[in-house]
Amino acid sequence: MSICDHPSGAATLAHALCDSDVPTSPPPLLGLSALLRAAFHEQDLTVHVPGLIQRAECDRDAYAMLDLALIQQLRFQKENGLAVLGEALKLQQLFRIAGTDDAELRLLVIKTPGDLMANTPIECLLDDAGFAIDVLYVGPGLPWPSQLPPHDLVFVAISEADAHSPTLAELADYLQGWPRPVLNKPQRIPRLSRSEACEVLRDVPGLRMAATRRIGRAALQALAAAAQPDGLLLPEIGFPIILRPLGSHAGTDLCRIDTPADITTYLQRVTAEQFFVAGFIDYASADGLFRKYRVVLIEGRPYVCHMGISQHWMVHYPYAEMQADAARRDEEARLMAHFDDDFARRHFDALSAVQQRFGLDYVGFDCAETTAGELLIFEMANALVVHAMDDRALYPYKAAQMHKVFSAFHAMLRRHAEPAV
Repeated sequence: MSICDHPSGAATLAHALCDSDVPTSPPPLLGLSALLRAAFHEQDLTVHVPGLIQRAECDRDAYAMLDLALIQQLRFQKENGLAVLGEALKLQQLFRIAGTDDAELRLLVIKTPGDLMANTPIECLLDDAGFAIDVLYVGPGLPWPSQLPPHDLVFVAISEADAHSPTLAELADYLQGWPRPVLNKPQRIPRLSRSEACEVLRDVPGLRMAATRRIGRAALQALAAAAQPDGLLLPEIGFPIILRPLGSHAGTDLCRIDTPADITTYLQRVTAEQFFVAGFIDYASADGLFRKYRVVLIEGRPYVCHMGISQHWMVHYPYAEMQADAARRDEEARLMAHFDDDFARRHFDALSAVQQRFGLDYVGFDCAETTAGELLIFEMANALVVHAMDDRALYPYKAAQMHKVFSAFHAMLRRHAEPAV
């Protein structure tokens, strides 16, 4: 039975909220935050594997399977990890990942099966929050449980993706009239798609987002054969362009294309069938360097999470250039110290429009500034990794900034929480 097969949420609330399938003393769980931090610092994750396998095989321990699935994905064994996650969800869909029933706040997080980008990595935001956190997995082939743990509010963590659209639509219907606050309402998440977000933000003064379109492989090949380097490839999109496969993240197979011949070369090495194509906007600063910011909006208030400075237009963080250059780290520290009265103030109207148009309680984006001083948004997302894992010796200023982010997120949850009835 899928979500949509279940009677409407409003009709079944009393039964659904009265009991819990979550064990009062769940098995131990390393969890996403701890494992991600260990991988970030290049620690050996395989030391955990023998014990987890024993628990999984001998005890049919779904919590052990969750950790195994994460470890495999963090070790670039995505398909194996997803298979193990699938086995865990055959045993149970509801997991207590932190806290106890007498915690200050009881949070129900709704996720869907998938890779590390399938859901908001909320665990990284809630380290040491002291809340009780239950995670419910929903999606194709997963029944909606007849009982849910008592909770004070719901956070929908499912990310924007084509594959998630049916689940989000069903979830929006199910949660209509829910007696607890629902944060990041599921009906608002699909608008974060690259092609739709640029339309949502099209006419915001002081803000730019490159026109973005979906295009199939065959159509791209035809355009490559017919296009002129100085002409339009698609309406509003001309060379140079940016190409990436649908669903790719972290720069995977992301490429700047300057000529039709470059499209042909690109397609010879990238086998995807569907792509996003966008116009390239040069955002180099006066010194020739590229500065990219990661910002999150928490109930509309902006917080910077990092800034990368690079000689290359495709800026990843962290990376060798930032690690090797103290001057660039000093610039990032100054940005964080003065963000509220500088960057956030300069772009106040644009940032306010982003919040108004998407209406999400928590959302993030990677951005830059154009030479004309506009806010240039590359992508909107509700599943960006926001963390405090950087080396404190190299980045001593980061801990205080991320504490501000985490505290704001915790405060948002507290404001929305209601006593159980």
